[in-house]
Amino acid sequence: MIKVQFAARPERWTGYQAPLTAAFEKAGLDVDLRQDHAPADVDYVVYAPNSDLQDFTPYTGCKAVLSLWAGVEKITGNQTLTMPLCRMVDPGLTAGMVEWVAGHVLRYHLDIDRSIATQDRWEPVVPPLAQERPVTVLGLGALGAACAQGLAKFGFPVTGWSRSSKEISGIICQHGPDGLTQALSQAEILVLLLPDTPATENILNAETLAQLPKGARIINPGRGPLIDDAALLAALDTGHIAHATLDVFRVEPLPATDPYWAHPKVTVTPHIAAETRAVTAAQMIAENIQRGEAGAPFLNQVDRELGY
Repeated sequence: MIKVQFAARPERWTGYQAPLTAAFEKAGLDVDLRQDHAPADVDYVVYAPNSDLQDFTPYTGCKAVLSLWAGVEKITGNQTLTMPLCRMVDPGLTAGMVEWVAGHVLRYHLDIDRSIATQDRWEPVVPPLAQERPVTVLGLGALGAACAQGLAKFGFPVTGWSRSSKEISGIICQHGPDGLTQALSQAEILVLLLPDTPATENILNAETLAQLPKGARIINPGRGPLIDDAALLAALDTGHIAHATLDVFRVEPLPATDPYWAHPKVTVTPHIAAETRAVTAAQMIAENIQRGEAGAPFLNQVDRELGY
């Protein structure tokens, strides 16, 4: 029997126990799923980085740690986690992110905020077609690629940027420092979907913000540290950046005193762009355990050097 430890906050157990049990049964896996296995007996850990489990040293037989989170920046530095670590790439989470990003890109493209603000007068302004509105997505991992392709289906000319070279059908793919400059220079709407690593922290700073066209809009459902907050506020105040919609922040919940709350050119959403769905996440976990038992490579295994 495969022993699986569920290590997450207590309320997560309530939501995940039944979907995981069903997914294991459907996959033909004989699993003993608990929260209290003896560490040395555990084969796999289903894990949330904010759980009480931080020392993996006793888990001497663990074959893999399967994270419930898409982001792994909070655990890649854990020196006791020496076994394979897999991040969550959940079809439900991906679909939610695509919908959220598409909604806010269309909101900006159609200037819906302006229509709401001018309900007291007849002032028609006709938006351009999507094909006339360049959009750039920074980050072409699973979420970034899905969002880029989803936006391209609306007709937006989409440029994607990643640290290393990629090819995605229908997307102009850039990479490296020169590619970043090109990707930013034409972005009327910019979407940030990079992981949080030392190489991506403050990737949107005074210098790179200046490379965006005047009047550009920014959407960040990725990670808070991708943005130099002081630089963004300055660019908003000068009018170089027209507006920003921010779903993620360096400190969450966003403190009541944070200037983003009251800024007239900022929309704050409370980290709701995408959420792991228990049913689809459980299916991904079951598939990875199947692969582990068969000796096949794990899906979405984290590269510790890259941090994602």
